[in-house]
Amino acid sequence: MAKQLRTLAGIVVAIAVAIFGYQNVQDGNADRATPVAAGGQASVAVSESAGDYSAAADQIVAAFESQRSDMWIEAGGRVQRVLPDDSEGSRHQRFIVSLPNEHTVLIAHNIDLAQRVPLKAGDPVSFYGEFEWNDRGGVVHWTHHDPRNRREGGWIRHKGTIYR
Repeated sequence: MAKQLRTLAGIVVAIAVAIFGYQNVQDGNADRATPVAAGGQASVAVSESAGDYSAAADQIVAAFESQRSDMWIEAGGRVQRVLPDDSEGSRHQRFIVSLPNEHTVLIAHNIDLAQRVPLKAGDPVSFYGEFEWNDRGGVVHWTHHDPRNRREGGWIRHKGTIYR
């Protein structure tokens, strides 16, 4: 009986994911990358330099040390390492960013909802997303638009382009 319930629950989850994915395709993803022109038409103002994010890096460290989650933060640093994509459930591009204070965070960028960011180790990058505590330094997710416009979306900025 328990095995049948688990199987049924798995089927329900798979159907829900399929419906959500279909709705996202129907809604379109035309606004997933926004080039930033000089003088800018970007809808969010972000800093050019990772050095401007010292205070944000300190906020992330404080959140990590107090095991705090659900904190929206704009920060930046240098890509330390690009990891393989996470392909379980929604696909996520994963990379580790070293902040100005040397603390590292994992960025999990949903590439089913936003365009992949063409970055490599050593690249400067800035981001806006939701920090979640984990024992490895924390993870920042929601670095994309909300396809249902129910909550504020995030973004990643790399080489003058904002990916949302």
